[in-house]
Amino acid sequence: MIYEDERLDDLQLDGLKIIQNKKQFCFGTDAVLLSSFSNVRGTSTVIDLGTGNGIIPLLLYGKYKPKQIIGIEIQKDIYELAVRNVKLNNLEERISIINGDVRNIKEYFQAGSFDQVVTNPPYLKAGTGIISAADAMAYARHEILCTLEDILKATKYLLKSKGVFTMVHRPQRLNEILSLMKTHSIEPKTIRFVHVNAKLPAILVLIQGLKDMNPSLTVEPPLIIHKPDGTYTEELNLLYGRN
Repeated sequence: MIYEDERLDDLQLDGLKIIQNKKQFCFGTDAVLLSSFSNVRGTSTVIDLGTGNGIIPLLLYGKYKPKQIIGIEIQKDIYELAVRNVKLNNLEERISIINGDVRNIKEYFQAGSFDQVVTNPPYLKAGTGIISAADAMAYARHEILCTLEDILKATKYLLKSKGVFTMVHRPQRLNEILSLMKTHSIEPKTIRFVHVNAKLPAILVLIQGLKDMNPSLTVEPPLIIHKPDGTYTEELNLLYGRN
């Protein structure tokens, strides 16, 4: 099942493994943080918008064992890799991967089909930053095939009332994120900023909201990745399952 330019990584979580293409987008700390912050319930039906190689469904299964997880991915070759990762871990009965476009979400699901929506979307607007020569990398980083508003429109449609939306993104776009969430009936409830160390500005923001709820926002203490000596903090080691 391992092709040229691919590697097999041990997730060090419940015996799970993942195949990653070294020339495409490999998962990073943001995926690990998102899966932990989502706090998925065991009874939930969950969908991951823009699932890539399937890392988020695998992490969610390893941490929470929800009833059902679906990942949707628009790029055919990456979708096929996600399918192989599900098969590799013998999780076909719990995780399903769909080759589809988030912008056409109504073609695949009925309204209110899910308890929770999670996403690690492209961070950069189309036309900003340096565009990768490899299409898969460009699509993962830039809003070429899917914008932030596309994600929120789909979320509003997919979630049950009081359903949970969880996302990781860049703090620079927080104003836009909060505005679009409210526009699409997702009330921001919890925010946590992620810092490389205690002296530097945040590099990521974790945000969770509920559909059709009243305003009430909690900003959690910051998550720090590195100690002053450069080693990982206890919390980050815990999130990665390191003792």
